[in-house]
Amino acid sequence: MKVLVPVKRVIDYNVRPRVKPDQTGVDLANVKMAMNPFDEISVEEAVRMKEKGIATEIVIVSIGPAQAQETIRVGLAMGGDRGILVQTDERVEPLAVAKILKAIVEQEKADLVIAGKQAIDDDNNQTGQMLAALLDWPQGTFASAVAKDGDKLKVTREVDGGLQTISLDMPAVVTTDLRLNEPRFASLPNIMKAKKKEIAMKTPADYGVDTAARLSVVKVTEPKKREAGEKVADVDTLIAKLKSVGAI
Repeated sequence: MKVLVPVKRVIDYNVRPRVKPDQTGVDLANVKMAMNPFDEISVEEAVRMKEKGIATEIVIVSIGPAQAQETIRVGLAMGGDRGILVQTDERVEPLAVAKILKAIVEQEKADLVIAGKQAIDDDNNQTGQMLAALLDWPQGTFASAVAKDGDKLKVTREVDGGLQTISLDMPAVVTTDLRLNEPRFASLPNIMKAKKKEIAMKTPADYGVDTAARLSVVKVTEPKKREAGEKVADVDTLIAKLKSVGAI
């Protein structure tokens, strides 16, 4: 079974983003970048499948600037077999990403796509669902557990009411949630080996996809600063204040 794992280069989650002075977007100059945390979970799940003998090959795919090769190398060091970089310096919206991934899936004849449920930079949470719709494949989103069940895939989903377990026919698309696994750290030998693994360089035009933006950013602003709380003398005062604001 061939598994395709899309990964995205984003601002490291430990870094506090800064808004550009002209409010046109987030300042990426001299900012530490890393793999999207949900995508790390996707790579880890694919590697675990390979270790169990379920997956035979793991293809790491990224869409972004030339520097995204570093992000792919991280996935290769974790256990991916080879990479594909669709190079573009434009901001690519979820539908265009899904169209590019659809073309790659069909070209690679992948049996399973494991993607992070969302990227922490734009928080769209759309690509996995769009890809499943374009491929007309079953999907298991927000997965907290994935298991092969004969010729099907059993996925436990995190939903508002608790957990939901579904059975998917293969091929399928799965998007990962935080509690699916704990991603491994790549060892130094594997990091060195990853430098020799193949990364195919492509462009959106190679897949016949128009990546022109359909949306425009009007303004980006910092969130409002949280106001300080208020201390109360006792429980009775707390209850009275909560009642006064309609909290209870």
